[in-house]
Amino acid sequence: MIQLKKVTKIYDNNVIALSNIDITIEKGEFVFLVGPSGAGKSTFVKILLKETKATTGSVFLDGTDITTLRRKEIPYVRRKIGVVFQDFRLIDSLNVYENVAFALRVTEASAKDIKKKVPYVLDLVGLSKKHMAFPNEISGGEKQRVSLARAIVNNPTLLIADEPTGNLDPETALGIMDILNDINKAGTTIIMATHAKNIVDSMKKRVIALEKGVLVRDEQRGRYGYED
Repeated sequence: MIQLKKVTKIYDNNVIALSNIDITIEKGEFVFLVGPSGAGKSTFVKILLKETKATTGSVFLDGTDITTLRRKEIPYVRRKIGVVFQDFRLIDSLNVYENVAFALRVTEASAKDIKKKVPYVLDLVGLSKKHMAFPNEISGGEKQRVSLARAIVNNPTLLIADEPTGNLDPETALGIMDILNDINKAGTTIIMATHAKNIVDSMKKRVIALEKGVLVRDEQRGRYGYED
C-alpha cells in the first residue's frame, strides 16, 4: 500500500527533517505517527501528499513511485488520499452540504454522484440534520466531522489525519476517533499524526515514532511513549 525506501529530506537550510526512513504500511492498517515537536511528522505527511519532495529515496503509493511523478499527474494521485487537519479548513461561505460537495466538484463528479454521496457521508458522521448549517453555526467537533466527511466522500484508499483531535475536548475527541475507527474497519488505511497520549495508549494500534527525523520505534499495539 505505502512504502518509504531510504527516504531522506534535507531542507535548503541544511536541516535534516527525515533521515533514511524505511517503512511499509499495508492496506487497511491504522497507524499512529508520534514524536516530539520537530521530529519530522509534518514532513512525513507532506511527502505523502506531494507537498514536498524527498531529497533521496522512493515513496510508493499503491505500487506507484510518487517521487517520480510529473506535476500534472499529482492531482490524480491525491484523489486517492483524504486529509483531515487540526484546524478543519472549511469554507466559511459554504454550508455543511456544500463544503462536502466541494471535494467532489473539484474532481468533476456528476450532479447525480454528488446528490448520492454527500448525504451518505453526512449520515456516516452524524450530521444529516446539520446539512444546511454554516461553519460559524456549528461546534468544533461538528466542524471536524464535516472535515472527515469531506475527506472520505471521494472514497480514498488512504486517509491522513494530522492532529485531528488537537482542538477538541476529550469527549468530542473520542467521538471523532470512533468515526475514524469505523472508517478504518470499512477498509480505508489511516495514518494519524498526533500528540494525544491517551488516545494512542487506549487504542493499541501500530505506532511509528520519529525523533529528530529518525525512525526510533515501530510497534504493533504500541504506546505513545512521551510525556508532552
